[in-house]
Amino acid sequence: MTKLTYSSSGVDIDSADLAKQKIAELAKSTFDENVLTRIGLFAGAYDIGHNEVLLASSDGVGTKILVAIRAGIYNTVGIDIVHHCANDIAVHNADPMFILDYIGHSDLTPQKIAEIVEGLSNGCNNVNCALIGGETAQMPGFYPPNIFDLTATIIGRVAKDKMITGEKITSGDAIIALPANGLHTNGYSLARKVLFDIAKFDDVRPLQVDTYIDDLGETIGEALLRVHPNYSSAVKILRDNVNIHGMAHITGGGVCGNLVRVIPKNVKAIVRKNTAPKIPIFELIKKLGNIADDEMFKAFNMGFGYLIIVPSEQADSAIESLSGFSAFIAGEIVGGVTTANGERKVEII
Repeated sequence: MTKLTYSSSGVDIDSADLAKQKIAELAKSTFDENVLTRIGLFAGAYDIGHNEVLLASSDGVGTKILVAIRAGIYNTVGIDIVHHCANDIAVHNADPMFILDYIGHSDLTPQKIAEIVEGLSNGCNNVNCALIGGETAQMPGFYPPNIFDLTATIIGRVAKDKMITGEKITSGDAIIALPANGLHTNGYSLARKVLFDIAKFDDVRPLQVDTYIDDLGETIGEALLRVHPNYSSAVKILRDNVNIHGMAHITGGGVCGNLVRVIPKNVKAIVRKNTAPKIPIFELIKKLGNIADDEMFKAFNMGFGYLIIVPSEQADSAIESLSGFSAFIAGEIVGGVTTANGERKVEII
């Protein structure tokens, strides 16, 4: 059986990275002196004076929506997107203020739209954020029947002298991880291809969202629709107890693709893959899709939900502070890395 890859499911990460580089070049031409971050970090930062910075981040739920539609569950993807956005600005130590959503569709009923917004409302209550508006666009002929899209933009704030960008990360720092609980909001194109297009139950019947899998201890749909955790609550606890040098929310691109966004040049982050909890849905996707280990780490978080980098002497205190979140030490930062262009490096071992 040929090994499946993320690109064979329709998602080309390398092409997306090239597009982001071009976007960054174009966007930079619009910057003024108040823009504090480069394109590629988890949020954009704008200095509004008086030691206050606004942080903004936009994202979507991706093709997890197609699983939700299969299952007929519309009130959880809104929680997913709010938690995702709040986690992204938490990377820079910002607290959410408000969020705007976008729902695009051709024929959703008012009840289904209300259920989506119910999820958004619940997510906002979880992260202490106001849902102040958005756009619901009905576009027949553009969106296929019964299909919808959901995106959101969050705005948060942080004191300028408290903002975290990763620039303080140094050799010897420890990498603390908060565990994932599943796919979160990334890797669903590959997961759907494996579970709904390739895999067969009893080698005959296609798997369905309501197919119960013994190895999972639940149905396919329950495993895939597990809500994206809110890690910003952990950040609020930890920042009062230790010096946080950097953070990374593990989304599309996995550990390497996200941790590298905040690592300074000429150091390397080492993450040990066997420190993360084994999550059954990942093991099932890998087995049924005959997917290489490296490819799994490119497409999925593989158990690493959120990474926090702290001085090594404060690692034990960080773990203790996050006892309610099952935090664990995932790796460390090492120095002595020299390359021609001082590139940022992450290695999974």
